[in-house]
Amino acid sequence: MIFFTVGTQLPFDRLTQALDVWAADNPDHKIIGQISDPGPEGYKPRHFAWTEHFDPASFQARFETATHIVAHAGMGTIISALSAGKPLLIMPRRAELGEQRNDHQLATARRFGEKPGIRVVEEAGEVASCMDELLALGVTAAATGRFADPALIAALRAELMG
Repeated sequence: MIFFTVGTQLPFDRLTQALDVWAADNPDHKIIGQISDPGPEGYKPRHFAWTEHFDPASFQARFETATHIVAHAGMGTIISALSAGKPLLIMPRRAELGEQRNDHQLATARRFGEKPGIRVVEEAGEVASCMDELLALGVTAAATGRFADPALIAALRAELMG
C-alpha cells in the first residue's frame, strides 16, 4: 500500500493530480491519501481512496502499514519515513504557485533528496517515472536512528567542549 499525505493545512493539487494520473495507469497499486480539504474548486482524486483528515491513530496505522510514502516536503513526514525505513517520494510546495507562504520546502527537498530511499520531484511530469523508481527500491529504505548522525554529535560535542 502506498500512503499519500500532503499535511493537514492545505491541499496540494499539483502533486495530488500527478499521483492520481499515475494511479490510473497502475491500478494494481493500492493508494490511500490524506489531502486536506480540497474545497469546491480543488482536485479530488478519482483513482485512489482519500480523505481530508485521519485522526492521529488512523494516520499512524496507515503510515506503518504502507510500503511506500508520497508526500509534500514536510519535515514530519520525512523524519517519520526515514525513521521507519520507508521509501519516500517528495515534492516541495512552491510559493510562486500559491502552494506555500515561502520556499522552505525547496531547501528541505534538496537536502533530503541525497538520502538513500528518497526521491524528489519538482514538477508534476516527473511523478510517474519517480514512482516507478521508488517502487523498484522494494519495501524498505535505509532507516535512520532516532538521534542525530554520530558525526554531527561528535562535531557538536567537540565544539562545545572546546
